[in-house]
Amino acid sequence: MMRKGKILAAGTSRQNDPERRQRIIDATLDVIARHGVADTTHRRIAAAAQVPLGSVTYYFTSLTELLTTAFLQLANQSSDAFRSRLEAATDRATACDAVVDIIAGSVWAEPRTLILSYELYAFAARHPPVTVVMQQWMDHSRAALGRFFDPLTARALDALVEGIGIHNSIDRAPIDRDEIRIIVERIAGT
Repeated sequence: MMRKGKILAAGTSRQNDPERRQRIIDATLDVIARHGVADTTHRRIAAAAQVPLGSVTYYFTSLTELLTTAFLQLANQSSDAFRSRLEAATDRATACDAVVDIIAGSVWAEPRTLILSYELYAFAARHPPVTVVMQQWMDHSRAALGRFFDPLTARALDALVEGIGIHNSIDRAPIDRDEIRIIVERIAGT
C-alpha cells in the first residue's frame, strides 16, 4: 500500500500528523480572510487545510471554538509584532518611528491583516472570551507605548494604529507614510 510517497504494510496506518491541528488553525484564518466569519464552515476549513472533515471536529468541538482559537492566535501574533517593533525603540523619537512603521509597514498595512482584524473585532464583540483577549491586547499595546508616552497619548496612538489602517484600506486617497509621520508626531507632541 502506498500513501503520500510512503510504502505501508497492509493494516499499517500512517503516522499521526503532529502539525494537523496547527494547519487547521492557519487554514481557518485563510478561510475567514477569503469568506468572512459568516461564510466560514467546517468543510471550507478542511478543504483549505487539506485534511478530512472529521479532523476539524476531532480537534475542535465547535466552529466557535475553532474561530476563537484562530482569532486568539492572530491577536497574539499581532500583539507580538507590535511589541517587538516598539521594544527596538530607545527614545520618544524612535518610538514615533516605530508607530509609523507599525501603521505603514507590515504589521497593519497588509490587506489580509486588515480584513482579519475587521472580522476579529466583530467576532470579539459577540464572544466575551475573545473580548477579554482583545482587552489584554490593547493593554499590552498601551504598555509598550507607555515606555515613551503618557497614558492618554499611548491610548490615542494605539487607536490611531488601527484607525488609519482601517481608513487606508478603503479610502480613495490613503494617507501616505509621510502624512502618517506628521499625524503621529502631532499626537505625540514631538
